[in-house]
Amino acid sequence: MIILFGIFLLTLLVITALAIVRSESLFAAVILTGIFSLLMAANFFLLDAADVALTEAAIGAGISTVLFLGALALTGEHERGSSKNRMAALGVVTITTLIVIYATFDKPRLGDPDAPVQQHVGAWYLENTPKLIDIPNAVTAVLGSFRGYDTLGEVFVVFTAGIGVLFLLSARSAGRTEEIDPANVPNRGLRHYLVPRVVGRMLIPFIFLFGLYVQFHGDYGPGGGFQAGAIVAAAVILYALLEGEAEALRVLPLSVLKWLVAGGALLYGAVGVTGMLLGGNFLDYSVLASDPIVGQHIGIILIELGVGITVTGVLLCVFHAFAARGKV
Repeated sequence: MIILFGIFLLTLLVITALAIVRSESLFAAVILTGIFSLLMAANFFLLDAADVALTEAAIGAGISTVLFLGALALTGEHERGSSKNRMAALGVVTITTLIVIYATFDKPRLGDPDAPVQQHVGAWYLENTPKLIDIPNAVTAVLGSFRGYDTLGEVFVVFTAGIGVLFLLSARSAGRTEEIDPANVPNRGLRHYLVPRVVGRMLIPFIFLFGLYVQFHGDYGPGGGFQAGAIVAAAVILYALLEGEAEALRVLPLSVLKWLVAGGALLYGAVGVTGMLLGGNFLDYSVLASDPIVGQHIGIILIELGVGITVTGVLLCVFHAFAARGKV
């Protein structure tokens, strides 16, 4: 039954991808892209990759769709005329497809314990996580503790990407550096649309609560800072869409968001430095408490909180940068 449902989802993925390519309406293409992300999230869930599915749903279908719509407001509604080199493009796509299909013939069957990927370090992580860290979610243990350096790098990648996007989408005129005043930002929310506003107001508290659950329950189930940051940002963005950007800026001003962007990354780094000051290595959480396992739990909670803070701040800053285009 699961295999049939997986084939059904893959068929929908192909149909959606073809619809995206064939659509001349950019708005329709953006909405279809969000649907494609939701279908991908469902496929990841079927493959028991719940953390990846949650990330895809929150960022791919949620935040990315909003940012695409924001970018669409700066462009035309329809695609430009098609290229004349359609046969060359068709040939490249056909050859690439054939190569990918040929490569799948040598792929091990799904769930094969003798597959090369199962013979690497995965078995060691699964065997030693209960003894060294003692949390049920091995994914969080790997990303937060065993591969803490990698996750720190990812946080700074998000931080740097946010700065780059803000530079590219800066709405300020040359030489203008003052803070955007929410009083000068026009309210263009859905105040006059009763149904979206009522439903949205009902959903926002639950979205925010779910974000907190994902943030602080990542040790025991799917979740963590990246997913939680995207979910909390989605709640604030929904509030901005319903009540207007000015109201959202009054709740979380840009000055606060900038502190969030930097503060989360600094919190992550501070946990590592604290471990060094206590006699351990950088990002060695075992020295944060008398019991090494308790220290691991404390360290993972703190660094995941730093990840969530930075992701929330970056996504909201990027959203406001899109929304502020042409207003100041």
